[in-house]
Amino acid sequence: MFDIEQKIKTREEITRISASLKKQGKQIIFTNGCFDILHRGHVAYLREARLLGDVLIVGLNSDLSIKRLKGPERPVKDQQERAYLLSALEFVDFVVIFEEDDPRALLACICPNTLVKGGDHPVETILGREYADKTLTLPFVEGFSTTGTIQKLKKL
Repeated sequence: MFDIEQKIKTREEITRISASLKKQGKQIIFTNGCFDILHRGHVAYLREARLLGDVLIVGLNSDLSIKRLKGPERPVKDQQERAYLLSALEFVDFVVIFEEDDPRALLACICPNTLVKGGDHPVETILGREYADKTLTLPFVEGFSTTGTIQKLKKL
């Protein structure tokens, strides 16, 4: 049985892995995000992203990065729990946590074949697209939102 935590890699490890995969002719797909409260929209999006190539690497914003981007009450779940949950998905091959507020430095190490984001991000605004052969957006799954879930919980 494959250990879920073996899918969680450091930047140095994922750089070596990416180079090796490229030498093997594998198509690397990369996406990134906070994935603070994993929901159906995330799962559908990640599954769809994985179908675009051979290997799906998920860049995960660190706890400090999310605090800077979303405010002091976030994240709800710490980075290790979020990484573990993402790694448990069979269609996610690797997860790497990054400290920066955007994934450009990580993308420069991986240089994926395809960079993917959700449909709520116009392609021309996607940071790091210069490091990928192509950049795509996938349809946004309506009705599922971490922020919406948090707002609903605050009303209870």
